Amino acid sequence: MTKNEKILAGIGALALTGLLIFSVRRAQAKKRLKDISDEGYETAHDVLYPKKRKSYKTHYGPVLPS
Repeated sequence: MTKNEKILAGIGALALTGLLIFSVRRAQAKKRLKDISDEGYETAHDVLYPKKRKSYKTHYGPVLPS
């Protein structure tokens, strides 16, 4: 393979990967919207997919033993 063919193969693989990721994300979004619309009430999104909250455990300064 020449250098140009390798570059084109890499670009093609990258484009295929991007297309695959795009289609998977779109399918997941459609599934979420379908689940929400099937529930039939306004707060279905909050109930089915609550926001994930991370606990902030960042501590600046020395840690004192308890």
